[in-house]
Parts: sequence; C-alpha cells; structure tokens
Amino acid sequence: MLSLGFLASNNGSAMRAIVGAIERGELRAHPALVVSNRRDSPALGYAREKGITNAWIPTKDDPQSADRRLLETLRQAGVDLVILSGYLRKLGPATLAGFEGRMLNVHPALLPKFGGQGMYGNRVHEAVLANGEKQTGATIHLVDGEYDQGHIIAQSTIAIAPGESVQDVQANVMRAENLLFVETVRRIAEGELRLPLE
Repeated sequence: MLSLGFLASNNGSAMRAIVGAIERGELRAHPALVVSNRRDSPALGYAREKGITNAWIPTKDDPQSADRRLLETLRQAGVDLVILSGYLRKLGPATLAGFEGRMLNVHPALLPKFGGQGMYGNRVHEAVLANGEKQTGATIHLVDGEYDQGHIIAQSTIAIAPGESVQDVQANVMRAENLLFVETVRRIAEGELRLPLE
C-alpha cells in the first residue's frame, strides 16, 4: 500500500482531502506522516486528531540541519510519496535528492503561468484576475529545486465567470486542487501513473 508523507505549513487542505478519501475507502493508501515547519500549524492538530504520526521541524535557524532531519523523518516513517500541501518552505538538497521524482506539489493556477517565487495563495488569484484571464485551475507537479518548475503531472481547468472576486476564484480553485490531488494519488496507488517518471 502506498505510504504518504505530507508537508504542510498551515491548514493542509489537500492533505485533509486525501486523508478523507482514504477514510471513505476511495483511495488505497496510508497516511504515514505529517510534518510542519510551524509548531502551531492546524495541519499538526489535524494529524494528532487522526492519530497520524507527526513532527514539527523548524527551518529558519538551521536550514541544513532541518533538511537532514526532514529526510530522516520521512525515511523512518517509511514514506513512498511526499505530498506538499501548502508547505511554504523551499526544500533542501538532501530531501530533494532522497525523494527525487517522488514529491508532488499542487499550485493554484495553470502552470507555467503565474508560478515562481512569491506566487502562492491569493497572490496567484489576484494576478490571474488582473491579467484578465478567462480560466484558471490547478496544477500537480513534481518538486525540484526551483519554485513551480517541476514536471507537470496533471492539470484541472475551471472557468472564471465575469465579476468573480479573488475569494470566489480561491474557493473554486481549492475545490479543483483537492479533487485533482485525490485523483492523482489514486492513479499512483493503482499503478496507472508510475513515479519516478521514466
């Protein structure tokens, strides 16, 4: 069974959607670990409620040590696939090498548009609306050493209706993100999509 490790800085909405799908029997996978860089992260509280092994690994003071600790924590938990669910820290070289081709992130836009450093959360949706886009969506991509540059695995497109606010777009995109991530993990768990990519 596919063993999942989640990295989340805040609420971890994609993590919650995936764990919910597992609990409903819609997804054959095991939530093995939740890690946050914030001690007070709601994602850690959620993990404790669900009985999922969890860890707080601060990254600011000693990023190199945090990188090594994250890699070791993921390995000790037997993680097969790492899922970034709103993890707002760049991963270090040890973790990137240790899980190369087996880390996925979701971005709230149709990459390669509206990606890169500083493009997260409502900043993305504000840029999309300011550019007059008629559609947006969600992108699942492999994680590498650059923000939002990894190989695109899956995308979901949604229309933007006239007059929609940033909050409207954010809510619609989050729903699309969660559905897309659950479906992508299902494809991996059932062998339809093999990682690392050949």
